[in-house]
Amino acid sequence: MPTGSQGSGDTTSLTAETDDRSELVSPGKIAGSFGVAGMLGSSVAGPTAAPWVTDFLNAAYYARDRDERSLHDLRLARSILATAWHRADYRRLTARDLIGFHRAFGRDRFRADEPGARGRLTGDELVAGAERLFGTWFGAAVQDSERRGWGVVFEDVAARDAFQPARRLDDGSLGALSPPAAPSEHQSWHTYPAVPVRSAAATAAALQEPRRWTEHGSALGQFVAVRRGALAGQTFEIELVISIAARAPVLSRAYVTCTRVLEDGDLVAWCRHLNQCLLAAGSSTEALPVAAEPLIGLELTTHVGHFMGAATSNLVLFAEAGASYVRDVGCWDPLPAHLELAYRARGSEAQRAFWGGGDPADSMLHGFAAAA
Repeated sequence: MPTGSQGSGDTTSLTAETDDRSELVSPGKIAGSFGVAGMLGSSVAGPTAAPWVTDFLNAAYYARDRDERSLHDLRLARSILATAWHRADYRRLTARDLIGFHRAFGRDRFRADEPGARGRLTGDELVAGAERLFGTWFGAAVQDSERRGWGVVFEDVAARDAFQPARRLDDGSLGALSPPAAPSEHQSWHTYPAVPVRSAAATAAALQEPRRWTEHGSALGQFVAVRRGALAGQTFEIELVISIAARAPVLSRAYVTCTRVLEDGDLVAWCRHLNQCLLAAGSSTEALPVAAEPLIGLELTTHVGHFMGAATSNLVLFAEAGASYVRDVGCWDPLPAHLELAYRARGSEAQRAFWGGGDPADSMLHGFAAAA
C-alpha cells in the first residue's frame, strides 16, 4: 500500500474522549445503537410480515454459516421482497403474502436431498422461487441492468420507466434536512479507513447512479433512492439491519439527501476544508492525503429522525501513487444523552464497520469498490 493515511481511521470529538476499541460488531450486536432513534420497520413490509420476512432473510443469508454467506444472495433476497411490494401496487407486504412466498420457496427450503433441507435458500433457489412467484421472466431480468433499479427487478423497461420510487415514502417518515449546526468546537469528526478500489472511473460511475445503489448494499444495510434523476439532490432511505437476538434481523430506517456533488476546483477547496476541520478537532488522519488527487466528493446530509442526529457523511474518492481509494468523513452535532450512550456502547463500532473499518461484507464502501 502507498505511504500515507489510507489504512487508518480515527474518531475525534472536542467534547468526548476518542474510542480506540478495535473489535468490530456483527449485525446481531447493533440493537440499541442504530435502532434507538431509527424508525423501526420496513417501507415494503408491514409489521404482520415481520416474522416471515425475517425467516426469508435468514434463509438467504443471516442463518447461514459465515463461510457460506453470499452478499449476492442477500441482495437478491432484498430485491425479491421489493419486487413483491412493487407488483402488489406498492402495498406493504403482510401476513397474507406468506402463502405465496411459501408456495414459491418452500419446496426448495425443505427438500431432504438439497441444500434447502437445512432451511436455507441458495442463490439458484432464490431465482427459481422468484420465477414461480412472479413469472419465468425474472431469471433473465435480474441479470439485466436495464431491468433493475431502486432495489426492484422489472419485467421490462416499460415497467421500470413507470416505477414510482417516491412511493417508498408512503409508509416512511421523511423529516426536514438536519445538517450540523452546533459551534465547530462542539462538533464531532470521524475519519474511516480508506477502501482501495480497482477502478476510480468505475467507482465514480457507480456512485453517480443512485437507482442502483441497492446493488452495493452490505450485511448491515442498504441505500435506496426514493426519487428519479441524478445524484445531486437525491434522497436515500437507509434500510439498516439491527437485531434483538441471534438470527433475528430487524429492519430500521433513516434518511439522507445528497446535498453536494463536488468535482474539479470546488472539490479541492472542499477537501481542504475537511482537512482543516479534522486538524482543528485534533484528528491524526486527513480526509485527503497531501500527495493525493481528489476525484469526486459527495456530501450526504441527514434528515430529522436519523440515528446520528444532525450530521453529514462526506465521501471522497481519490488517487495516490497509482492507486485509488474511497473514504468517508463524518461530522455530527452533540448527540442527546440516550443516543450518545448507545453510540459509545456499540454504535461507533457498527458505524466504523459500515463505512469500511471491518468485515468487507458489512461495508457499503466495499460494495462500491467491488462494483469496479
